Amino acid sequence: MSEPRPAPDQRGAGSAPRRLKPAPLLFEPPEAGADREHFFDLESIDDPRELLSRSTELTLAFRTAADRATEFQAMAAAQLADPKRFDRLPLSAIAEQADWTEDYARKMVEFGRGLLRNGGTHPDPTD
Repeated sequence: MSEPRPAPDQRGAGSAPRRLKPAPLLFEPPEAGADREHFFDLESIDDPRELLSRSTELTLAFRTAADRATEFQAMAAAQLADPKRFDRLPLSAIAEQADWTEDYARKMVEFGRGLLRNGGTHPDPTD
C-alpha cells in the first residue's frame, strides 16, 4: 500500500496548522533522539557496503511498519464508522481526528472493512 498523504488543511486561512508529534521509536535510545547526527548507529559504520546493507534493512523495516500502521488505522476507522455502533463517528469526525480528507477517510473505512472481513492485517511476508 502506498504511503498516505497528509490531508490539506480545510479549517480556514486564519487557523494555525495542526502539528502531529511523531510517535517515538521505542527501540531508539531516548538520548540519541536529541543528537541529529545519530540514527540507529549508522554514523559509526565506515564500510559503505555494510552501511548500504544496514540502512536498506532499516528502510524496509520502516516501510513495513508504516504499511502495518496504516492497516491498523484503516481497521480503527472502519470500527469507528460501523453503523451498528451506537457511538459511531461520521466520516468528517474520523477525517479530522486522523488529519485526513473526508474522501481519504471513506477509502480508509472501506479498506478497513475489507481487512476486518479477512481477519485483520495482511501477514508480514518476512515471518
